[in-house]
Amino acid sequence: MSYDIAGKVVLITGANRGIGRAIADSFIDHGAAKVYAAVRTLDSAAPLVEKHGDKIVPIRIDLSDAESIRSAAAAARDTEVVINNAGVLATSSPLAEDAFESLAYEMDVNVYGLMRMAQAFAPVLKANGGGVFAQLNSVASMKSFPDFSTYCASKAAAYSMTQALRETLAEQGTVVVSVHPGPIATDMGDSAGLTEIAEPASLVADGIIAALRDGDFHVFPDSMAKQLGSAYAGFAQNVVEANAQEG
Repeated sequence: MSYDIAGKVVLITGANRGIGRAIADSFIDHGAAKVYAAVRTLDSAAPLVEKHGDKIVPIRIDLSDAESIRSAAAAARDTEVVINNAGVLATSSPLAEDAFESLAYEMDVNVYGLMRMAQAFAPVLKANGGGVFAQLNSVASMKSFPDFSTYCASKAAAYSMTQALRETLAEQGTVVVSVHPGPIATDMGDSAGLTEIAEPASLVADGIIAALRDGDFHVFPDSMAKQLGSAYAGFAQNVVEANAQEG
């Protein structure tokens, strides 16, 4: 099913920088009527407001704070597209002393935060005709990297949850998209030591728009992601996207 964001009301978590900022810019350029810039600190959305004016509405969301999400869902009742972009990264290997602490932190934001967003905004999307719920999952959801193993585990769990949301939310007419970037030029990418191989965040925004246009579930926006996506395509088509019933 093709979906056009022109004229739509969009909410983007982590919209103040990196991939979230690129998505906000691109969606407005492609005709979105309004973007709720969902951020932990409202002042951090000021550059977006300065650039796009009243098409940007800052709203507070902290993915680790369920009440902030519920409050945002109550305030942003006209939301038609949710892009859950915000996430956290801790660089821990399986045997690191802080591995349990890192995994708990990443699971709380990257997985439980996704679930909090889905539970709060699914009724909003349903009331507005179905809409879109897109989740930023990363290539790390499919391939583990030892130095970031806890992050990879959290993203693998988020990807599994996104697959479940795809089938669950289809019943209310909501399109679910799973986005799997590789190294992208963001602060998070820099902190992970990926600066030299990182590609522009605009590729992620363009990939989401193309996926909505073409009716795709998976988005592999950059060079590394496309390579992984090509190898994964058969499994994705025949297993993940086959709507097989459990058992």
